[in-house]
Amino acid sequence: MTGDHRTGPPRFGGEREMLRAFLEYHRATLAMKCEGLTDGELRQQSMPPSTLSLLGLVRHMAEVERAWFRRVFEDNDAPMVWSDEVDFQAAYDASASTRTEAFTAWEAEVDHSRRIERESGSLDRAGHQPRWGQEVSLRMVMVHVLLEYGRHNGHADLLREGVDGTVGA
Repeated sequence: MTGDHRTGPPRFGGEREMLRAFLEYHRATLAMKCEGLTDGELRQQSMPPSTLSLLGLVRHMAEVERAWFRRVFEDNDAPMVWSDEVDFQAAYDASASTRTEAFTAWEAEVDHSRRIERESGSLDRAGHQPRWGQEVSLRMVMVHVLLEYGRHNGHADLLREGVDGTVGA
């Protein structure tokens, strides 16, 4: 990794400001864990039988962003990024993927999610979660996606250490 360029979340603030800041911090953490690695290193898998890789995590989080922002608040039928069905596991197969392909998709979905959140008047804005067939709030979606990043950034820590021994942050 070339250094920590993340902006830490504020110590005090309103609910939306905190949710937004922590989400941005975790998005930046995933990107930081992938800095300075080649496509081959990003595709390096953890340990059999797992096919998990850093590039697979980036692809997976593109799916998560799309499924929880775009599909909930704009287009319930929007196709997923890496599969014809809602198959989050398909994204983990990064064997033929490149950094450019994966990061372009992920960054586009993050930008789309940011716009949806920014343009939403309230954290109580309701959207339809098509997999559940239920209404959910923007607040719930932001918390859920934040937890997804937190869990997967823990995986990214271990994957990065396995690639080149880099630990921390």
